Amino acid sequence: MMNPLRYAVYVAPPPESALWRFGSDVIGRDAASGQQRPGFAAAGFDAEAWRDMTSEPRRYGFHATIKAPFRLAEDASLSDLSAALAALAHANRPFAAGPLAVSALSLAEGAAFVALTPRAPSTEIAQLEERIVVGLDAFRAPLDESERARRDPARLTERQRETFERWGYPHALAEFRLHFTLTNALVEADRVVAALEREFERRVADPTLIVDALALFIQKPDGEFVVDQRFPLGD
Repeated sequence: MMNPLRYAVYVAPPPESALWRFGSDVIGRDAASGQQRPGFAAAGFDAEAWRDMTSEPRRYGFHATIKAPFRLAEDASLSDLSAALAALAHANRPFAAGPLAVSALSLAEGAAFVALTPRAPSTEIAQLEERIVVGLDAFRAPLDESERARRDPARLTERQRETFERWGYPHALAEFRLHFTLTNALVEADRVVAALEREFERRVADPTLIVDALALFIQKPDGEFVVDQRFPLGD
């Protein structure tokens, strides 16, 4: 019987860190505890409007995608996936990916979403992403038609469509760019960036992203993703 739930491998800061608390407050939910975190609003916004602006990232939890959500292959089990991820994490050493900054990432038709992104590309994070995407792909069930339709391939570039068909995610490998999504697609993204820059500087004393673990997230029946386990890198 097909497992309808999805699994994902993310970079997620430790739940006790200032970065995790910042991201979870901004999106309105803590994916480690499973608790809602209502009430946050950046300067110039009210809490209800802010919650409407962050509905998509709230569902997935604060994270940066390494291997995007996928259904398990019919012959795969969660315990096998966890063991393989633990082995891959053990084979990679922790590293610093540089400081993060609040950014607007452009989409079609003038909209953009707001995210935390590294100020400069990181070779180490690109290499780690490739090892995880390729190394765990045997556990991923083939795309079905509903998954293809949800991604809307007509909006993708040719290379993104090819990447999507091969790896289940259009922004993998050569298309990969690490980002921690903070909002839905917005037309007023620049205003949100300015407000969150001040909040980020105030609340996160050291913006350096330390990648020292990979997190396995699992989608609950209600559609929200939660942290199942963190796998430390290296020894």
